[in-house]
Amino acid sequence: MIFFAWRAIKMRKIKCPECGAETIWENNEYRPFCSERCKLLDLGAWASGEYGLPVEPTNLTEEELAELEKLSEAKAGNER
Repeated sequence: MIFFAWRAIKMRKIKCPECGAETIWENNEYRPFCSERCKLLDLGAWASGEYGLPVEPTNLTEEELAELEKLSEAKAGNER
């Protein structure tokens, strides 16, 4: 009985988040997408800035921005 329940989970079907086509989860190299095409379309949307996280604008002064840039550069230099 446990094997049967596990097998049912392995073969579950999902909808591709890009095109909505039904696809299987197990052994799907493109999951959660149905194909390489949908996977690349989604990646392209992220790369072009189509997707994003909402943020509220901040009112930083020029000095505060310069300090943040210095800290960021110093951290990047330490990671090398």
